[in-house]
Amino acid sequence: MSGDGAVRRAIAMLRTGRPVRIADVSVAAVETTTPELLELRDPERKARLIISGNRAAALKLANQRDAADPQAAAIIEREAWLDAEAALALADAGRDLDRAPLGPLRPIGADCVEAAGSALTLARSAGLLPALWMLQPKPGDFSVSIEVIARERASPSMEIVACAKLPLDELPPTQIVAFRASDDGQEHVALVIGTFGGEPPLARLHSECLTGDVFGSLKCDCGPQLREALRIIGAAGGGVLLYLRQEGRGIGLANKIRAYSLQDRGLDTVEANLRLGFADDERDYAHAAAMLRSLGVGRVKLLTNNPAKVEGLEAAGIGVVERVPHQMPANPHNADYLAAKRKKSGHLLV
Repeated sequence: MSGDGAVRRAIAMLRTGRPVRIADVSVAAVETTTPELLELRDPERKARLIISGNRAAALKLANQRDAADPQAAAIIEREAWLDAEAALALADAGRDLDRAPLGPLRPIGADCVEAAGSALTLARSAGLLPALWMLQPKPGDFSVSIEVIARERASPSMEIVACAKLPLDELPPTQIVAFRASDDGQEHVALVIGTFGGEPPLARLHSECLTGDVFGSLKCDCGPQLREALRIIGAAGGGVLLYLRQEGRGIGLANKIRAYSLQDRGLDTVEANLRLGFADDERDYAHAAAMLRSLGVGRVKLLTNNPAKVEGLEAAGIGVVERVPHQMPANPHNADYLAAKRKKSGHLLV
């Protein structure tokens, strides 16, 4: 299927444990595929396993065959011991220190690496661990092309689905605008605060953080960043805050909690994401750029200390006329987290 909504539907099917066909293979997410479905679709136990290069590196496979590139898909040969439960234990880094060693593991060469990479893209967009079974296609498997996945990933459209007034304490008149993404179906919102008279508005891109924004977690600086950004925009007379569904730097809520458990064992935030098989930061800003364009905003003054946000917006066609520093003080619980962001992710101090 190559029409509108194909990627969104494919993501929904992976989330519910159903196979999706990409090119000449069908894939099913390790995290949601039941043992019964795996046995039904692979009675001869020949299904190979797709994992990300970063996860392969964590499993000490990075110097073997196609696992040598941390950004590429690695394909693992099926072994007799590799059933549904073992595959999940292999994919979930949170279990690494609580299980016996698994193996042998044999990365192999294959002629479907491009399809495997597209499958990993879908799994990440679904908020699932980047690990999938590679199955023989069957009639009736939902199909989505490599080209459609790549196009939707690079240039998603954002549909405005609702807007309303939203009175906020000590802020100018504010509207909330809800958007729905064409690629993954996620719903994002924009707060349009006050007025900015045709000038490039002060803008903040805020990635959703349930633990920090709602529960006040001290492990990060997200909650204080959100509240201070609203205050600054209000004091300036107006601007735009985009609240983006990019929990855990884009890895999803469940995977973020998995990363937290790894941090409890001594890994920093970047190391935890890599060990789970993700990039250190899975976010891109195509959704944010599309939202701003829908609001009639083509140039902004960006409230951030993250150069990747400036680069991401500009790459997606939104001009950043000024970067406005946005720094929160550290506390004993997040000092190492903030230091890792500066040292490993390029965040600035001012």
